[in-house]
Amino acid sequence: MIPGTTKGRMDIVDALRGFSLAGIVIVHMVENYIGAPTPEGALEATHIGIPDYIVDGIIFLFLRGKFFALFSFLFGLSFFIQMDKAHQKGEDFGIRFLWRLLILLAIGYLHSFFYRGDILTIYALLGVLLIPFFNMKNSWILGISTLLFLGLGRYVVFLTNGGANLFMEGDFSPNSPEIITYFDILRNGSLVDVFQTNAWKGHLMKLDFQFGVFSRGYLTFGFFLLGLLFGRIEFFRNYLVLTGKIKKVIYWSIGLFFVSFILAIVSFAQIGENVSFDNWPAMLGLTAFDINNIAMTFIIVGLFVLAYKKDKWQQQLKNFTPYGRMALTNYILQSLIGSFIFYGWGMQLVGELRNTYTFLIAILLVIVQILISKWWMQHFYYGPFEWLWRSLTYFKIYPLRKRKTS
Repeated sequence: MIPGTTKGRMDIVDALRGFSLAGIVIVHMVENYIGAPTPEGALEATHIGIPDYIVDGIIFLFLRGKFFALFSFLFGLSFFIQMDKAHQKGEDFGIRFLWRLLILLAIGYLHSFFYRGDILTIYALLGVLLIPFFNMKNSWILGISTLLFLGLGRYVVFLTNGGANLFMEGDFSPNSPEIITYFDILRNGSLVDVFQTNAWKGHLMKLDFQFGVFSRGYLTFGFFLLGLLFGRIEFFRNYLVLTGKIKKVIYWSIGLFFVSFILAIVSFAQIGENVSFDNWPAMLGLTAFDINNIAMTFIIVGLFVLAYKKDKWQQQLKNFTPYGRMALTNYILQSLIGSFIFYGWGMQLVGELRNTYTFLIAILLVIVQILISKWWMQHFYYGPFEWLWRSLTYFKIYPLRKRKTS
């Protein structure tokens, strides 16, 4: 068995997936699980003192836009592992993968009723495009992902429609009637009201955010491709002998982080106080900001891998392994818990809790889920949704509970 693996799984990948999931829930919790822009002044109560602004700074610099990227990278890596495993057996996993994505789309759609910011539906749609890339040359994969990171999708959309929305009515501005109405539903609406607005309008808003000038979907696919590429070069099987290269990536990423941060500031400074996204400075500023997030993502991955190589740190980071193996289940449960805490059908605390408190709630939730995941994986082979997804994928009811050995 390859060092650092468990029954064919790479423990470091599962730990990294769990780590990325922890970052995602922290961001979502501090954002009050709104999944959309907020009306002006709606979150004033979340900023009472200096600690709340410090939390904002931590989220902005180290978490927002970074951990979704890491999660997407790992999705692309998982795609390669599944396809390559079948290829080694002389099988074609393409059709099976399409069916697997269709199941994920259904799970994601049900999840989106609760949380508009669901990413599973986007993964399912974009995952279809991964299949032709499986046999593509590394140079092409790297080139296309680079173009996506440099804002190709954003520029095409901007040149086509000048930055206007592609799908939803209204816009993303805080005073938009659509934004105000949606926030009111979250604060005062029933569970049925939330379901109704998320069932269709929520997806239109999400599609605009993903494939309009904000370009999140193009970045997601770029990270899919990088994950595929890292799987092909067997990075996570050979990371123990790649210390020098990993350090170089970290150093270059640190430089890129600061350069892109300055470019983003300069670009947005040209717009003035009334920021709009119908001009080239805004497009360049958004791209610089994306590159800034990408650079920090590489820094995080590099530091995680270097830390995982150290026995002392590895024992701590391995706590994320069962959490990562149940990533789908934990992701969905996070949304159910978060929406219950903040939405009107639950505790009605949207916009009422300080950032410091929501940050601590998120940390507590991560710790509890890690403990539950560790217990669960000691007694079961898969998380509940992972088991369902796998069983439906292969039209076979897999054993769930582990047999006790005497």
